[in-house]
Amino acid sequence: MGMWIGKNRKARVTYGFDDIALVPGDITINPNEVDTSFEIPKKDGGAIKLKIPIIASAMDGVTDVRFCVEMGKLGGLGVINLEGVQTRFENPSEVLGQIVGADPETVTALIQKIYTAPIKEELVAQRVRELKSAGVVAAVSSIPQKAERFAALAAEAGADVFVVQSTVSTVRHVSTEYKQLDLAAFVRNTHMPVIIGNAVTYNVTLELMQTGVAGILIGVGPGAACTSRGVLGLGVPQVTATVDCAAARDTFFKKTGRYIPIITDGGMSKGGDVCKALACGSDAVMVGSAFARSEEAPGGGYHWGMATPHANLPRGTRIKVGVTGTLRQILYGPAVVDDGSQNLVGAIMTCMGNVGAASIRDFQETEIIIAPAIKTEGKLFQTVQGVGMGKK
Repeated sequence: MGMWIGKNRKARVTYGFDDIALVPGDITINPNEVDTSFEIPKKDGGAIKLKIPIIASAMDGVTDVRFCVEMGKLGGLGVINLEGVQTRFENPSEVLGQIVGADPETVTALIQKIYTAPIKEELVAQRVRELKSAGVVAAVSSIPQKAERFAALAAEAGADVFVVQSTVSTVRHVSTEYKQLDLAAFVRNTHMPVIIGNAVTYNVTLELMQTGVAGILIGVGPGAACTSRGVLGLGVPQVTATVDCAAARDTFFKKTGRYIPIITDGGMSKGGDVCKALACGSDAVMVGSAFARSEEAPGGGYHWGMATPHANLPRGTRIKVGVTGTLRQILYGPAVVDDGSQNLVGAIMTCMGNVGAASIRDFQETEIIIAPAIKTEGKLFQTVQGVGMGKK
């Protein structure tokens, strides 16, 4: 399998969203009659049910309490980063304003300095309580090294979902410098559903599922503000990563009877990308930059990667995405831009109807073709004029 790239060395051909297209179905369905719901399994056999299969990334330019409350009311889920400005500062908006106002030459150093401020444990509980008091699902995130402590604080405050997130997640992490997280024990001892990320391969996804997690984030380096692929050379294009990890999910389900959802994380800024991720086998998507453009996002039209604050090797950058509309517009329309970045749910429903998929599970069976010309074929005027599908 693969192609020769030199003597005694092969490499697999892999695919991203721009390399494929979805084939219309033999039947079509009224888009208003498709089921876009998504479930996060709970330990008691129940599930946290969401109206739409869309989660907002735990990134400081994207989510805060205000944003997550609105996201929850609209049927999705927002995740708050417990190691970001929301838990380091009583008034995070003032600090966010400094990041937004910094010039490009100094902004990374400023972010690194800001994130050296200590995390205030009382703010962890406070943010969770603020979400719960608004009546929405409370989801929070941390890196593996802090997961046990923060999960305990979050659980005590009433959190519903805990996300453990790192650039690359594995069950078998080796270190002599610090205590590694025993993921299986952590999941077993945590009463909340635990979502782990990030992974891109069949074997790792299968091993992570065996620990009892409630979901797995798929993607290494595809985010709009992430630079891991350039800094580290790591990554697998999201179509191939999603298909491989979906195969692991299906294998696990056949062996155990337990269905563990996978969530494609990053690389999707348009409705078409989201549709392709779901059709490739994902149960839901996690999106950052598209929501950073909302009026409710705390970044004020700016967005930066989760690894940007790294003290020695930042793997993210601040980008300007602008503010184009409300969160409701981005999710449900009406779209006032022509590039597919608004009415994401409408795009999902319309695409499902056109391929004849009544549910997300049905959508995952869509015929896929390799079609690198799909975005440019017949679009000369859009490309020349920089409108619609011709926008950079």
